[in-house]
Amino acid sequence: MKKLLCVILLFVVGIIACEQAPKADKAKITEAQTVQAGTGNAYLPDTVSSLVTWTGTKPTGKHHGSLKLAGGALYVKDSNITGGQFIINMNSLQDLDLAADTAMQRKLETELKGEMFFDVKKYPVATFEITSVAPFHQAVGDDLTLKNATHIINGNLTLKSITKNISFPAQVTFSSKALNAIANFNIDRTQWGISYRADKSLQDKLINSQVNITFSIKATR
Repeated sequence: MKKLLCVILLFVVGIIACEQAPKADKAKITEAQTVQAGTGNAYLPDTVSSLVTWTGTKPTGKHHGSLKLAGGALYVKDSNITGGQFIINMNSLQDLDLAADTAMQRKLETELKGEMFFDVKKYPVATFEITSVAPFHQAVGDDLTLKNATHIINGNLTLKSITKNISFPAQVTFSSKALNAIANFNIDRTQWGISYRADKSLQDKLINSQVNITFSIKATR
C-alpha cells in the first residue's frame, strides 16, 4: 500500500510540475497607461536577428516557438530610453519543438492562429508601446530570474484589441550605434481574453494560463 501511495504521489507531483510555466520573472499587469512620444535618436530593430520566443505548458508536456518583429523603433536620449514601440507579426507564429512531425506542427500552429487563441486573420499584429523605462537597482529580497538586469520596462501590450500595461526587468546595453535588450518573463494570457482551456477543472485538457515570453532585441541607428 505504501508503495502504491508513493507511486500515486510521484504521478501527481509530475503532473503539477508539467503544468508550471518555465521559471522566469512574472510580469506585473495593470491597466493601460499613457504613451508619450519618444525623443532622441531612433534605433530600428533588426527584424531578422531579433528574436521573440514563447513557451506554453500543459499537464502532458509543453510547446515552444517563435514570433517575428514586423518593425518598430526605440528612442534614446543621453543613454536613456525615452519611448518606442515594437510591432509583432502574429502570422509569423511558428512552433519549433514539432519540427520532426510536420502534420502535428501544422495542426498546432493552425490552432494557435485560430479564433480560440490569437485569431490572426482578424488581429494580424500585436504591439508593445513603451510607457516608461527606469534603471533597475536590486534591493534586499529581490530574487530575479534574469540576472544582471539593468532596467525595468513598462509598456502597453495590445493583443486582440485588448491593451494592458506590463512591467518586467530587462538587460539593456548601449553603444554609439547599437542597442541590445533581453528579457524573460511570464504573463497570464487570460488578461487578454485568451482563456481557451484555462479552467483548471479540465485536468488533462488544461493549458496553463501562464505563458513564458523571452526576447532578444537588436536595434541600430
